[in-house]
Amino acid sequence: MVLVSGWTGAMDAVVTSLLAPGTVAVRHDLSRVTEGVVRRTLFVLGENPRETTLELAHGCVSCTLREDLLPLLRALSSRSSVDRIVLVLDPALEPEALCWAVDNVIVADVVGQIDGPASRDVRIEAVIGCLDAATWLADATGDDTLADRGIVASGDDDRTVAQLVVGQVDYSDALVVTAGPEIDAWERARLAAVLVRLAPNAPVVWVSQDSMVDGPAVLASVPFDARRGEITDAHSPLLRGQPPLSVDCGVALVEFTATRPFHPERLHEAIDVLLDGVVTARGRAWVATQPDEALWIESAGGGLRVASAGKWL
Repeated sequence: MVLVSGWTGAMDAVVTSLLAPGTVAVRHDLSRVTEGVVRRTLFVLGENPRETTLELAHGCVSCTLREDLLPLLRALSSRSSVDRIVLVLDPALEPEALCWAVDNVIVADVVGQIDGPASRDVRIEAVIGCLDAATWLADATGDDTLADRGIVASGDDDRTVAQLVVGQVDYSDALVVTAGPEIDAWERARLAAVLVRLAPNAPVVWVSQDSMVDGPAVLASVPFDARRGEITDAHSPLLRGQPPLSVDCGVALVEFTATRPFHPERLHEAIDVLLDGVVTARGRAWVATQPDEALWIESAGGGLRVASAGKWL
């Protein structure tokens, strides 16, 4: 299975180039998911797209995954005519969350198959991220919520655009960047410096707005040690893939480390300064009042999240 994700960019061109005999592409339109309505479209080479309107009892992304997408993956995998599934992610879907669901959510009552996760039947070959050079960096450093852009995946969805677009790039095994003539050499170099630090192992393919994309070539460029849907946790390496440690176009990785306990009030007072011009931050913190608990700190754009990461040992 190949996942194609993105907020904007050449997603359609990538999917079209991957269509071949034995390949089926699936897209779920979640623009009306809060109303309990999801439109699913299947694409097969040489055939008209087949659209199905699904009505869900509860309008949310989780219900779409559990009730339709994951069972569909298992059903498609059982067809002798299907060798590869290309999954086109709605902007409201994050590739990491979907890969976790493929590995962990039990799919039951599929005729002729043993109950279990979709990973019993499908293997994630690659995650391809698509982005637009003209807007991605502004989105990645902003503080707009998805609701500000008219995208609501559930009633309590408070995610930001930065969280989504940074997560899409960070989790990609290959990147396709659309760059129009308005992007000058400096902007391109600065964006490239950000991408190589965020996803150092991912090859980057630059395309113009009207050019064709060679999807098979993009897949072939994915390195052998790519993540391919692997799920990490708060105790995994913070610098995966050995990103550059030098400064390029004003872009750099900055490390903060201290042996004394972390002070939450000092963090709160410094948040506005700490996140200004920062694409993303991630790390672990030790708070003196909870010495056994590892806290996970993560930011994207203007949003910061602090959560429990379990025990240190």
